[in-house]
Amino acid sequence: MRGFTRPFRRQWRRIAQKLGNPQIAQIHFHTLRHWKATVEYHRTKHILHVMKILGHRNIKNTLIYMQLVNFENEDERICKAARTVKEAKVLIEQGFEYVCAVEDAKLFRKRK
Repeated sequence: MRGFTRPFRRQWRRIAQKLGNPQIAQIHFHTLRHWKATVEYHRTKHILHVMKILGHRNIKNTLIYMQLVNFENEDERICKAARTVKEAKVLIEQGFEYVCAVEDAKLFRKRK
């Protein structure tokens, strides 16, 4: 981890200067780990998966990240139907996941 710190900070300073936003330089590498763990848990709802991604040996360390999850409208989804393979392909490319088939249509959904 220490090998990444210096190049990370240097790159962050360059980005902050290039964009003219000094707040970017205040983002720490550990902040990105927290963000990734929180988003991954929200996406999968699988704590062992998050534990593996973070490289934790003890699940107690991973549980710290789960207290951060409080997304509003968590159950709101967009639902669409596809009648052809071409329509289904477009929906999958847009991030929809297959749910089931009803009559001659395939149903897909994704979170808002």
